[in-house]
Amino acid sequence: MLTWVDGCPSETLPVQDRGLAYGDGLFETIGVKNGQPLLLARHLSRLKEGCARLALPCDVDLVHSELLRFCALIGEGVAKLIVTRGDGVRGYAPSVSAQARRILQASPWPDYPAKNAEHGVRLFSCQTRLAEQPLLAGLKHLNRLEQVLARAEWQDFEHAEGLMLDVSGRVIEGVFSNLFLIKDGILATPDLQRCGVAGVMRAELLAQCSARGITAVVRDISYAELLDADEIFLCNSLYGIWPVRALLDHDWPVGSLTRKLQSIAGDLVDC
Repeated sequence: MLTWVDGCPSETLPVQDRGLAYGDGLFETIGVKNGQPLLLARHLSRLKEGCARLALPCDVDLVHSELLRFCALIGEGVAKLIVTRGDGVRGYAPSVSAQARRILQASPWPDYPAKNAEHGVRLFSCQTRLAEQPLLAGLKHLNRLEQVLARAEWQDFEHAEGLMLDVSGRVIEGVFSNLFLIKDGILATPDLQRCGVAGVMRAELLAQCSARGITAVVRDISYAELLDADEIFLCNSLYGIWPVRALLDHDWPVGSLTRKLQSIAGDLVDC
């Protein structure tokens, strides 16, 4: 596994790193094809917003140039970019002189079963709930224990993803993906202003819908509304779109609008 720390090959980190001590940082999981990072502008935009909201000093232009060089070496695979607040002393208070640390890790392209995209997936109903914290909502920060606990709830191969609700019972997302439903030809995706991760594929699909005259709204979605949907699908920046065919004893068809958007998403993760 190729790994860089602050632009240089390395596999070690100081134990004082605040990303390790407090989860004080952000990350991006970026697909790489033909030596090029996919959806790069959206990844960098989310990173820049996250750094601003966390008051985390980071040279995004430097990250950009390092990422391009790193991806050129990978060729094809996945680049995981981690930005932490760097080293610190004991205590929560960040140092005013803290220097952001940049970590890049390469891994192979995930071998997802073709049937997930072709026939759809069964969702596991996770009992782990997402806490509401508007200050962190939407960010891909390093505190992922809720997702770790949710993913540990199932070990079988029957379920490809898990459904996560917030503590109030609203539908939010999958464990590692965003969710859309379709009802009467209108797309809806959960509002992520209280919790959840605002995925780059989610953002791109919303933009594509707007450009193509497809009605798509961002709003709160109840569990009852989810069960009453005509179509449901999941998305992320690596696999594109997976239709949802089942959750517990509920079933959905793979509809025409899902297939249309799946084709659009497929073009975005292939080059």
